[in-house]
Amino acid sequence: GAKMVFEDTCVGCKVCTIACPFGTINYNQDTGKVQKCDLCEGNPACASACPTGAITYVDADWTGIDKMRAWAAKANTPASAAA
Repeated sequence: GAKMVFEDTCVGCKVCTIACPFGTINYNQDTGKVQKCDLCEGNPACASACPTGAITYVDADWTGIDKMRAWAAKANTPASAAA
């Protein structure tokens, strides 16, 4: 899965940076927003702690990632090998 940060909703409170047990969320001083970290699994503490709901966890199955990967693998196969 992936953690998505909706920058329009983020108020830069940094609560998520405190809640993250891995310390992987970065605050960008130029934008006043947090930046997406690595790919956590399950129910990330940052998403639960965010008071504005700016951080959302998206399950990889929901995005159809497996279908996209299968299509990409098929598209990258030479025509002679596919026949």
